[in-house]
Amino acid sequence: MTSMTLEDLSKQLRKIDFCMLCTKSEAARISSRPMSNNGDVEYDGDSWFFTYEDTRKIKEINHDDGVTLTFTAPPSILGKPGIFISVEGKAVLIRDKSQFEAHWVSDLDRWFPEGIDTPGIVLIKVSAAAIEYWDGEENGRLTLK
Repeated sequence: MTSMTLEDLSKQLRKIDFCMLCTKSEAARISSRPMSNNGDVEYDGDSWFFTYEDTRKIKEINHDDGVTLTFTAPPSILGKPGIFISVEGKAVLIRDKSQFEAHWVSDLDRWFPEGIDTPGIVLIKVSAAAIEYWDGEENGRLTLK
């Protein structure tokens, strides 16, 4: 039985910086790579990731916009296992600088030296269709769209 709400899961996701972004290649192979959401997770199920246009993940999203994000939190200091969250969603590529500004954090300067004016920068918005979670002995699934 699902007892966590979307708001509960969003709060959990804000605490987990890195996830694995899984895309599908034209050969139907799954590709995974670590991505940072920079704590930019909205209550409506959207996650945001900056990257460069000329990457394999962008090519794969252009081919098939269905993606999965997997998040894992470490165990608590009391030994309770961490939460595991899987987000199934649709990726949209955004090239609008006003959207870059809205989701920019200073930590990104390390990867994008010219900020939102870095040539080739693109923003990936992943809108969750379903979120599945495992938190100790509790687990559940929320269907959003």
